[in-house]
Amino acid sequence: MIQKILIANRGEIASRIIRTCAKLGIQTVAVYSEADQKAPYVKMADESYLLGPSRVNESYLNIGKILSIAKDAKVDAIHPGYGFLSESSQFVKACEREGLIFIGPKSDVIQRMGSKIEARKSMKNAGVPIIPGTNEAVSSAEEAVEIAKKIGYPIMLKASAGGGGIGMQVVQSDKELMEAFSRNAKKAQSFFGDGAMFLEKKIEDARHIEIQILADHHGNVIHLFDRDCSIQRRNQKVIEEAPSSFLSDETRMLMGKSAIKAASSIGYTNAGTIEFLVDKSENFYFLEMNTRIQVEHPITEEVTGIDIVAEQIHIADNQALSYKQEDVKLKGHAIEVRVYAEDPENFFPSPGHITTFQLPDGKNIRNEAGVASNLDVTPFYDPMISKLIVNGSNRKETIDTLNHALNNFNVEGIKTNIPMLRKIINHEIFKEGNVTTSFIDEHYLPMVTRN
Repeated sequence: MIQKILIANRGEIASRIIRTCAKLGIQTVAVYSEADQKAPYVKMADESYLLGPSRVNESYLNIGKILSIAKDAKVDAIHPGYGFLSESSQFVKACEREGLIFIGPKSDVIQRMGSKIEARKSMKNAGVPIIPGTNEAVSSAEEAVEIAKKIGYPIMLKASAGGGGIGMQVVQSDKELMEAFSRNAKKAQSFFGDGAMFLEKKIEDARHIEIQILADHHGNVIHLFDRDCSIQRRNQKVIEEAPSSFLSDETRMLMGKSAIKAASSIGYTNAGTIEFLVDKSENFYFLEMNTRIQVEHPITEEVTGIDIVAEQIHIADNQALSYKQEDVKLKGHAIEVRVYAEDPENFFPSPGHITTFQLPDGKNIRNEAGVASNLDVTPFYDPMISKLIVNGSNRKETIDTLNHALNNFNVEGIKTNIPMLRKIINHEIFKEGNVTTSFIDEHYLPMVTRN
């Protein structure tokens, strides 16, 4: 039975995991870099240990040091959160060798889904719809151009091992593709150690909609419905909501069944997300699988009442799922906004000293924060400093609550994207629920230019 967990992460997700562990009566061990020694999560844990210097390769990516601390602290399991080592099959294998429970799927599943090319093949074999494109790595820019002519522009050029928008680019012509191919391959090699590239047809007027799944070790797989993550900047999510205001109930159920089929076909266990692109006719296509908890998981918790982190721990402890599919019901609406330490006009990071950090409070408002007043935002990590989650009985009520919350969210000393978030949620197209993945480029950036 799991009685003590090390959280191999930082910031708001570490705090969030610690809170659920406390409710379950499970002891927690936090690890931190020199830059994070004053972070809130460090004090929240039952025990905390210094990992090393601020740079990620010397701290949060240092597998040997993390496992050494885990053994010294006598933990039963490791929760990876998201990012860092959460989708590292090498880390999972190392945990398995040390007899530690990894709170996530098995290493071979992570490895297979970590390659977008292999994931496409697996989903095609499982009968899940995939976007037209290549199912093998493209060896050269010249080969890419020949394939693109057959698929038709616009094309999405993608790194097989990519994430966070790195190594990804929309191309509109042979010339653009020739110029972009080697540049993105080099970037992917630098970031991920794998420069393999592939092509997909760009789905026009697309929505980015994902399905949350839970799967135990006893053959049970359920979905927790959908999240709409269409509002993105630089291919990274900014605002998410559940459920999608675009999907019909029929498509929602079809996507849920497809996600269960996808997870079952690869023997998936624990929490995971199947991401889809959905066109204006509600045709949906597999995009990728995230083999970990998602940043945006709280909105699903708000509309289903299910603690996803608790379920992750129960599954890792070899318990059967607490819920059957028919038990999962949607109630109301929820929206999450990611608060970044960045310039809202050009999206450049804005590290610095936070002099004031006042979170909004009130009914139907949930905060997941990784910082506090009188702390520094350093350039070493992702600039997301907080998540604001609100819910209501319907979408309009939720947007009204979000407006109130953002107006009472006060951060001083650094720039944040709060002004951007206010503009987006008050835009008529957003209020109508008619957003696509092009929203930032087509509607927000022109507003910034005009101002």
